[in-house]
Amino acid sequence: MFGRTTLARSENEIENGKLAVVTGASSGIGKELAKLCARDGYELVIVADEPAIEQAAEALQSHHVAVEAVEADLATEEGANQLIARIGDRAIDLLFLNAGRGLGRGFIDQDWPKARRVIDTNITGTVYLAHRLGRQMVRRGRGRILFTGSIAGFMPGTFQAVYNGTKAFIDSFAIALRHELKDSGVTVTVLMPGATQTRFFERADMMDTEIGTQEKDNPADVAKDGYDAMMAGKEQVVSGLKNKMQAAAAHVTPAGTLAEQHRKAAEPGSANNG
Repeated sequence: MFGRTTLARSENEIENGKLAVVTGASSGIGKELAKLCARDGYELVIVADEPAIEQAAEALQSHHVAVEAVEADLATEEGANQLIARIGDRAIDLLFLNAGRGLGRGFIDQDWPKARRVIDTNITGTVYLAHRLGRQMVRRGRGRILFTGSIAGFMPGTFQAVYNGTKAFIDSFAIALRHELKDSGVTVTVLMPGATQTRFFERADMMDTEIGTQEKDNPADVAKDGYDAMMAGKEQVVSGLKNKMQAAAAHVTPAGTLAEQHRKAAEPGSANNG
């Protein structure tokens, strides 16, 4: 049930250390970001909308830092408020807005509640947390925020239209927010990975597509690229040489051409083509 929490140590111990908050931390990039924080001695509040967040917290015990696991649905304001309440007045040093959800197949054929959930997770919940927690960080005059965007935001996502649209929003929003906060003591960085070896494509019902079955980037490598860029105060980072080349090409390629290229990779059944 959403809202359940686990304390690996007492709240007093968490209050005494540097604090990192990681959303979408039960697996994939988020789980790897949490490991990097624990390695560097940050106390952690990690959140996801599934019970696996408890196992993720247990796995972090080897780093000997306090970890609080929160099971909450960040697609809802209620779920986001559960996370905000658990953080309370504690000063956040690092905020990783990583929670995300995808959905494949044609937009008209998608279940509207599922499509809406992608929007509510990737945009509404992420922006709400950025507003509420970012305000606390600005008030204290310090902190770092990392958004997980995507190179998908650079191209029209044929057969993944809602997801790519949400990532275009996040890529743009994060950089705009960075420049609004440039004199606040709070830095904002956006991580833009390509296809990564996580449960994303399985959950998005894309395992019969070319992109769903192709070789993907290691989430640990992607997380390190984002973490290092955040700690260096950089504006953005595209993870991986292949993705850097793809992102550069997207800036000079007509949108219609990009849409057709995306079709070939994401169309249902494309895994069997050629």
